[in-house]
Formats: sequence, structure tokens, C-alpha cells
Amino acid sequence: MTPAIRATGDPVEFKATVFPFLQRDPVLNTALLSNVDGRIQGIMHDPEPPLFVSLHDGDEVVGAVVSTALRGIILGALADDLVPPLVDVLAELVPGADSVEGTPSAARLFAELFAARVGKSFQEIRGLRLHQLITFAEQKAAGTPRLAKETDLEVAAELFRGYSAELGHDSTGATAHEWLRRRIGLERVWLWEDSERVVSLVGQNATIFGATRVGPVYTPPKYRGHGYASALTAHVTQQIRATGSEACLFTDLANPTSNKIYHQIGYRPVADFVGFSFQL
Repeated sequence: MTPAIRATGDPVEFKATVFPFLQRDPVLNTALLSNVDGRIQGIMHDPEPPLFVSLHDGDEVVGAVVSTALRGIILGALADDLVPPLVDVLAELVPGADSVEGTPSAARLFAELFAARVGKSFQEIRGLRLHQLITFAEQKAAGTPRLAKETDLEVAAELFRGYSAELGHDSTGATAHEWLRRRIGLERVWLWEDSERVVSLVGQNATIFGATRVGPVYTPPKYRGHGYASALTAHVTQQIRATGSEACLFTDLANPTSNKIYHQIGYRPVADFVGFSFQL
């Protein structure tokens, strides 16, 4: 099948086109759904306009892809056979894209074809595993959880900058403050406090089609080893469950500790995703 491919810079138009397709599996498609929803809500911004691409077989949507300056090309769970025609289009529209992320086979195929088309090399930069909560087990730690408030902005921004730095992302003070201010206002940032010290941060994304993704999760190195992140993630997960939503999250495959922690809470693997970067 050679799909028809449509591109737009309008997230509202893209949502109307692809969300009925993506909502068939809101957990598997959580990254794409929250990415588009965040831009419509005005809580995600890019230094350059994003590109939204839909793939069609006749009247049926068969794939959805987002390309942004900060996140690169996000393939989601795009089928392997749709990759070559997509590369033909994106090599023309976004030849300067710096990365791609998707299922292991689709992402590697895209990286190989795209790099050859635009005259770049590529290398694997990350492996992620998507998990969904199946059972739930509460986790204990000294201290208590609470929603972040506007007055927590400075300490929360410090934690967020630490999180970004560990991922290799550039997060200036202004970026961290803006990201957090909007999400604190939406009650999507949680803190764990022990002995009047904020020791861990956990965020949650919007609930879309009955699925809510937990993240980011971060504890500064000096506070690790006390179960703070585990207890706070479990608490946030419990709040999500109370609304009747499915809870999900991503883990770094290179971090066995985090994978173990989430398994103890009751999360189980759904799918793996791989990221590749492009270089001249």
C-alpha cells in the first residue's frame, strides 16, 4: 500500500483528523496524544513551528507522526511498511530533523533511509519502554506527598533542571519555570516532602481517552535510596486510578533501577521504543 500523506502545521486540524485513529489504543499512543493536546492547550512550545503528518489508506487514517524542533520526529507505533513513503515526504519537509523515535524496527528503518536521503549519519541514543499499570501495590517512604503550589516554583524548577540535565536536554531557567507554572496551575505536578525538604518530583499528563501518563519522575542524587520516587509515583498512580483512568509511563531501558521500581508498583511492559539522532 502506498499511503496518501498529508501535512499541516495546525494541531487542531491534526487532532480532528487522527485522534479517532489514535484513541483505539490510548496507552500505546500516549506520546502522540499528549504531544498534540499539549500544543492545543498552549502548555508546549517550540522554537520552530511543528509539523503534523497523517497517513491515509483511502478514507482511513493508518498512521500519525509529529515532527518538532525539541523532540524530533515521533513515529509512535507506525507500521514498518509505512516508513519508506513517509521518509520521501519528510526528507523534503524537515531535512534538518535531528532525531527520530518509534518502535525498534520502524525507527531503525526510518533512520537508515532518512540519513541516506539527507546525507547524514545516525546513531542510537535511547531506548524506552512503555508500561501500563496492571495491579497496584502501595509504596512507603518517610515523608508525605502533596500537589505543588505556585510558591513551590523555584524548588520545582531546580528539580526539573536536574531531570533535564540527566536526559541531556537543554532546560534554561525560563523554560523550566514556564513548563512548571502551567502544569502546577493544572494540578499536574506532585512533590514528596520529608523533614520540610522537597526531595522528589513527579508529573502527570492530561487524561486523554481514559489514559493518563505519569512523568517526569525525578529525585536529586543526594536524596536517592530512600524510596521517595517510588512512593510518590505510587501515590500519583493511585490518584489516577481513583478517576477510573488507565495509568501508564515510560522508563529508560538503560536504567534497571527505575524499571524495578515501577514493576514493584504494578506496572508491566507494553512496548519498546528507540530513538536515533542524526549528524552531519
